[in-house]
Amino acid sequence: MDLAPSALMGPLLMLLGFVGLGWIAAQRLKIDPRPIATLLVYLIAPLTIFRALMNGGPTAEYLLLTLALFILVSTMALAVRWFTQHRFGPQEGALLAFSSGTGNTGYFGLPVALILLPPEGVTLYLFCMLGINLYEFTVGFYLSARGHFSMRQSLIKIARLPLVYAFLSALLLSALNVTLPSALMNSLDVFPATYTLLGMMIIGMTLSQVTLDAWDSRFVATCVGLRYLLWPLVMLIAVLLLQALGPLTPELGMALLLLGVVPMASNVVVVAMELGIQPQKGALAVLTTTLLAPLLIPLYLHLMLRLTGLGL
Repeated sequence: MDLAPSALMGPLLMLLGFVGLGWIAAQRLKIDPRPIATLLVYLIAPLTIFRALMNGGPTAEYLLLTLALFILVSTMALAVRWFTQHRFGPQEGALLAFSSGTGNTGYFGLPVALILLPPEGVTLYLFCMLGINLYEFTVGFYLSARGHFSMRQSLIKIARLPLVYAFLSALLLSALNVTLPSALMNSLDVFPATYTLLGMMIIGMTLSQVTLDAWDSRFVATCVGLRYLLWPLVMLIAVLLLQALGPLTPELGMALLLLGVVPMASNVVVVAMELGIQPQKGALAVLTTTLLAPLLIPLYLHLMLRLTGLGL
């Protein structure tokens, strides 16, 4: 398994290229990123998740993995929210809570998973990723909205999110063994790439509006700590605990460890843009953790693979 930084440069350069395209689009074409954030939240993300579930053939074991990740990351986010609520402003605290429960598992992590994992490991990774995506647009969205809206307003916003209904619709169709026409499924193939492209471009669009006043060293340092200290530790403990409880396949162990070392989720910026809670600060933090990824991911994975005794 190639853990050299050079193995990660392809996905990184692709993502940074998309960020650059977003910056150019906002600077030269004066494109407003807010409608794009709305498009991602209410249309592209739900259809991307729906397609993944319909193609993945969810089994009880895979869905249990999705549920376990959803519960784990929701618990992490609630704990961080409690810890930061009196240490940061309401909007910064909400953004930190949201970001602590997620990571760039799709735009960045999936290309890396395709490089490092065998097919079964990629499937396990995808269903873990679904649990995190479900958190983003339920518990995570609620925590973010609470930084700017009342509890009632926040719950109303969640009820209007189509991703939850897309997730449940896909599960229902799979349970009923309903097969959608191939022409319809083929038409959905464009959404994952669109999700990645626009999700990273919106970071560049947001950065084009950033001034030096938006840089907050304390906020960025906390984001880096959550992403590259808390997450690797939690995933390492999870793998060691699963190994202690019974046999753990190397594919699942590696998928969990990879979830723990990806950079901050660009959906932090998408949700912050949609709710109007410090998107500039979020964009700077996401960019910082993404630039650190090629250096830290090989280091962390090498260390954690030794500690867990895993090898693929």
